[in-house]
Amino acid sequence: MLKFWKKSPTADSDVPADPARASLAVTTPPAEPAAEPKRSWLDRLKTGLKKTSSSLTGLFLRIQVDESLFEELEDALLLADCGVEATHWLITELRARAKSKQIEDGAQLKAELAELIVTLLTPLEKTLPLVRVDGAKPLVMLIAGVNGAGKTTSIGKLAKHFQLADKRVLLAAGDTFRAAAREQLMVWGERNGVQVIAQEGGDPAAVIFDAVASARARGFDLLMADTAGRLPTQLHLMEELKKIRRVIAKGEEGAPHETLLVIDGNTGQNALAQVRAFDGALGLTGLIVTKLDGTAKGGVLCAIARTCPVPVYFIGVGEGLDDLAPFNAREFASALLG
Repeated sequence: MLKFWKKSPTADSDVPADPARASLAVTTPPAEPAAEPKRSWLDRLKTGLKKTSSSLTGLFLRIQVDESLFEELEDALLLADCGVEATHWLITELRARAKSKQIEDGAQLKAELAELIVTLLTPLEKTLPLVRVDGAKPLVMLIAGVNGAGKTTSIGKLAKHFQLADKRVLLAAGDTFRAAAREQLMVWGERNGVQVIAQEGGDPAAVIFDAVASARARGFDLLMADTAGRLPTQLHLMEELKKIRRVIAKGEEGAPHETLLVIDGNTGQNALAQVRAFDGALGLTGLIVTKLDGTAKGGVLCAIARTCPVPVYFIGVGEGLDDLAPFNAREFASALLG
């Protein structure tokens, strides 16, 4: 049995108010903590990528540019998860620029590396379309990823982002095997005032198929379909994901119109392997990179850009609703190099 969840328009909390506590709150209000100044998105991104930027920036403090600097820089880029191909391209181009421009100090070399990283990452910078090419509704998004990548949380944040763009959003809880996933998606739905279609157990393809029909009949602009987390090596689960894609296509012409993969920025080169596997199975249209919030090295985006250039629509630096933002190549290069 399909169920619809929607936040009550009058309820501010799922917990009933305690009159005694409410009275106490009126007579003796707690002191409000001093509000911390809100940091810019770039500041938060720089904090998240500080591990990599610290290891790279120190190398450019040298006064003299020599071969040993290039060798150490190459090692640092590899350790930052840039991958062999991207690192080789960056170092080769950097050497050529240093020679042609006669660069002699580290600051100049750092500026050139930043520009090369921007050049490498710019093809990944793409805006996620919120309207179908044919103008029909809904635009269907299939969201995939391994367990723990932040898939369901990202869906909740995206729902808020799309609402701010004046879009009516419907969510489909396609992870029918894990109760916690359905509950988590329903919590995000309540926070955002967004309806969620879910089913206890059953076939995830059927749930999403019904959600597509409901979204079309009720005039929703966007449908985001969550799916069960799976590893690329779990072939039976990957086949199930392919089935979901086929079933969605039967329910709506051209659907899914966007197939997104959520990857954890902490998983390094394993993230690149995930992109390749899911792209081969589903034909990805975009990525969402999460958890760039302190331990992630960040260089894996360079590896993706060089070997499997799937657009990066959004990156995330934390758990808050405003901790997800569209990917910007220049901002990311700036944060990566501190």
